[in-house]
Amino acid sequence: MTTQLTDHFRAMARNNAWANARLLAACGELTPAEFIARRVSFFPSLCETLNHILVVDRYYLADLQGTGRVLLENETPYADLPDLAAAQTETDRQLIQFCDRLTTRDLSRRVTIDRKDGVDYRETAGSILAHLFQHQIHHRGQAHAMLAGTRVAPPQLDEFFLESDAPRRDEELRRMGLEPV
Repeated sequence: MTTQLTDHFRAMARNNAWANARLLAACGELTPAEFIARRVSFFPSLCETLNHILVVDRYYLADLQGTGRVLLENETPYADLPDLAAAQTETDRQLIQFCDRLTTRDLSRRVTIDRKDGVDYRETAGSILAHLFQHQIHHRGQAHAMLAGTRVAPPQLDEFFLESDAPRRDEELRRMGLEPV
């Protein structure tokens, strides 16, 4: 199979939304106390880990769109899972829309990463997207492992790109209001 890098990023944006929805749905089976409970990982709870994913998604999306980051004093803006899930879903939709508009030329566009620390960081849009998706996968894996330590079974997240899973995956995307690529 030969694909353009822009096609890969479109698929990754959908994979991202699909995996986030599955993970957040599984976390929805936890009590609020279980969701915020202290656990062993880089961030000390599922709540903080999933908020970190959302906040960083928003930062990089703001950089890519040129709107400028709004840094948060509290990087855990959503203690309530339904509010966090709604915010992540909206951010995932924005990322899909961004990736759906990508051209090959856009991938080499230099983007300022606005970390508000006075340093002039510049990366290509393609590099930022690759990092954003890697960041998502990395921290979702941590959340997945934390969830495995609860009474709720963690969902399958790693077969999105297999042809044999396409019918199930595509149906899930449609239920989420997204068109498969």
